[in-house]
Amino acid sequence: MTTPQDIIRRDVLAMTSYPVPDATGYIKLDAMENPFSLPPVLAAHLGEHLAGVALNRYPAPRPEALIEKIKRVMGVPAGCDVLLGNGSDEIISMVSVACAKPGAKVLAPMPGFVMYQMSAKLANLEFIGVPLNPDFTLDTEAMLAAIAEHEPAVIYLAYPNNPTGTLYDDADMERIIAAANKSLVVIDEAYQPFAQQSWLPRADAFDNVVVMRTVSKLGLAGIRLGYLVGKPAWLTEFDKVRPPYNTNVLTQAAADFLLDHVDVLDAQAEQLREERTKLAKAVAQLPGAEVFPSAGNFLLVRVPDASVMFETLLAARVLIKNVSKMHPLLVNCVRLTVGSPEENAQLIAGLKLVLH
Repeated sequence: MTTPQDIIRRDVLAMTSYPVPDATGYIKLDAMENPFSLPPVLAAHLGEHLAGVALNRYPAPRPEALIEKIKRVMGVPAGCDVLLGNGSDEIISMVSVACAKPGAKVLAPMPGFVMYQMSAKLANLEFIGVPLNPDFTLDTEAMLAAIAEHEPAVIYLAYPNNPTGTLYDDADMERIIAAANKSLVVIDEAYQPFAQQSWLPRADAFDNVVVMRTVSKLGLAGIRLGYLVGKPAWLTEFDKVRPPYNTNVLTQAAADFLLDHVDVLDAQAEQLREERTKLAKAVAQLPGAEVFPSAGNFLLVRVPDASVMFETLLAARVLIKNVSKMHPLLVNCVRLTVGSPEENAQLIAGLKLVLH
């Protein structure tokens, strides 16, 4: 009898699925989600809008009206186009597939977003991770040396980075972009609502740069919509490996409606930035806690024992992310999503059970 072991790639057999713990009954502070729901009146109007969606029809493969609205609302440069994806994860996958020539490589600073490496592996691309400095800034000289040695097809620069929250220095990034004359540089701005700095206005100033964003952190994680901004020459090629009908009709309709009310989401992001400042100050005052600067909606914190911290908070029904085993630079680090004021208060109470 044929078994999966006979057919499936050996590296896939050795992998584990992307872990998503059951958060039922927990305060969920492990996935960098916006904790705020839509105002009731706006949610009701959205429901009415979605009720008119033709669920019996396939979605538009390239919804031009929605793309034009994204361009207008998000300030996409005139010389750039927009490609939609089922979250930024799918866009990363599309980039990997399109660039998977024999011997091609992907390069990114480490620690970083795990999907850069995972998507590269699934596309049979070699992944090169370049360690950050101990303070989680870019080791620019090491990046430049790796670019010269490996000539990667794709370079990812997260702005800010996950899980560290670091907003890399613009001059360092410019040096990397200039050196990457045989590479595509993907600037990942998933957390832009909290960084308030962006490379998007300059996306048409470089021949080898595209900017990737998502609406997930803005408060719409459930609709799974990411988008890539870049010159048409790049996006035309990536569009060829895009699965047909990859953004469903409900996602398209919800995004179209909510982009007309982006001021509500922007106000929520502003509140979360304020809560981030308060939370960072409160955690930094706890004995044994080292809080790193963050431009995201989360904090990276080093504690005496990350496993004890995770288990203690789990017992207190607060779910955080233990990232201590992701990379040697993250030893005894946990990642705390910035929640609502009430959630943050319960988080701090849980932290005090260990840090006292």
